Amino acid sequence: MSTLDLLVKNVCLVRPFSDDTPTVDLGIRDGQFVCIDADQDPTTAREVVDGKGLMAFPGLVDAHQHVGIYQNLGADALTESAASVAGGVTTGITYFRTGQYYLNKGGPYQEFMPELLGLSAGKFYCDYAYHIAPIRREHRDELELLADDFGVTSFKIFMFYGSHGLHGASDSQRDFLMIEEDHRYDLAHFEFIMRELTALSERRPELGPDLSLSLHCELADILTAYTNMVQADGSLTGLHAYSASRPPHSEGLAIFIAAYLANETAFPRINLLHLSSKKALTAALQMSTLFPHIDFRREVTIGHLLLDVDTPAACHAKVNPPIRPREDVEFLWKCLLDGQVDWVVSDHACCSEEQKVDPNDPDDIFKAKSGFGGTEWLLSGLFSEGTKRGLSPNRVAELVSANPANRFALHAKGDIAVGKDADFVLFDPNQTFIVRAEDSPSAQGYTPFEGQELTGRVEQTWLRGTCVYADGQVQGSPVGRYQHRPVAPAEIAATDSSLPSQSTSPSRPQA
Repeated sequence: MSTLDLLVKNVCLVRPFSDDTPTVDLGIRDGQFVCIDADQDPTTAREVVDGKGLMAFPGLVDAHQHVGIYQNLGADALTESAASVAGGVTTGITYFRTGQYYLNKGGPYQEFMPELLGLSAGKFYCDYAYHIAPIRREHRDELELLADDFGVTSFKIFMFYGSHGLHGASDSQRDFLMIEEDHRYDLAHFEFIMRELTALSERRPELGPDLSLSLHCELADILTAYTNMVQADGSLTGLHAYSASRPPHSEGLAIFIAAYLANETAFPRINLLHLSSKKALTAALQMSTLFPHIDFRREVTIGHLLLDVDTPAACHAKVNPPIRPREDVEFLWKCLLDGQVDWVVSDHACCSEEQKVDPNDPDDIFKAKSGFGGTEWLLSGLFSEGTKRGLSPNRVAELVSANPANRFALHAKGDIAVGKDADFVLFDPNQTFIVRAEDSPSAQGYTPFEGQELTGRVEQTWLRGTCVYADGQVQGSPVGRYQHRPVAPAEIAATDSSLPSQSTSPSRPQA
């Protein structure tokens, strides 16, 4: 009699916080790992897959995405979650807010979230969750509601929105963010969000350890002044100009302010997002020393690790914070190898060619839109460039799976261990390939990583024991589930239409 739904034989197990990759078999039942051991009896499983000695990584948790920012949410979710699973990502977390872009509406989250979750249901190939940005004054009073009713335990502040829009100077913060007439999205607002999170943590101690606040650390005043200077001077163009217009010290100064506010408000769990420069990462490390009681986590993106200002992608690599000079890139790598970076993400924001650059002036970096996709190259990019520098596969698993899962209350994710969701990636560490946009399921149509040679390729991606990517193709229909954090109540798991049954699983290919 079969006791397992699936047995994956002969894989090299890559676990975080380990130092080896032993050959084992993965036993799976009801979408979870139930037995991880060598030489398991294949007759105990209804289905057996030969892993052929490939590495088995935990499914990636890409903790920084922007699904729905430039495209219709439902359509974007389909194509960009397909790109996610092509890169080994089994859970993607999208930063979302009210205001222009995304759903293009304001109002309270009590009304906004049901629409967001309704539009998302049945559209993701990977599991998914949302970080939410309290933008309006009324949102400060909705943090507990967001946690209890909608499973949101992570929040965001965009520090550069003071007088800057998504792509540059904004004439009207109120119109762009759709905030109340007498409200300002400013440092006082940021302080009050932190105070509300502190109060919520004290009021709900069982929830407190899973609450965190993420910050995009750039200051609008500095950005506006330097953008005007760079444009007036005119001697710099492309990514060199954009980096100079959003200088690294703006990141550093914002980190100092954010850290002091965290100390002042006694909110201890702060995530410093997409640190792009030596000055930014140095500031982050200094603040950890100055305020050791604040649990700072430091994030970098695969774009800031693989690209510099001389990349031929030029305007197609515009992103906030900007791509930096090579010396900044090498400093990020040094800190990552020294254990001073907590996780690596894609900051995936699909921006099509038609939207990305101005058709009448495609070389003007200031007219281009910000952001690009990259989730499909996250694991291969980090593994390829990291292993050249001495990064172990186990440390890769920490950076792209375990650490973000632990921080963002995805307690069933991030590791290949008994009781965890059976999310894993079969990965060939020896296969070399050239990055081509045409090989990605993303709707973007280009990639700033075009032409890079990477070693290490995703062969298969499995989500809760279902194969969702194999043979270079996404498999079956979307089976991604919304991750209500920290844990989905039983009644939600039983009734939520956004949680498809695994009975819709496609047949599983052999590795």
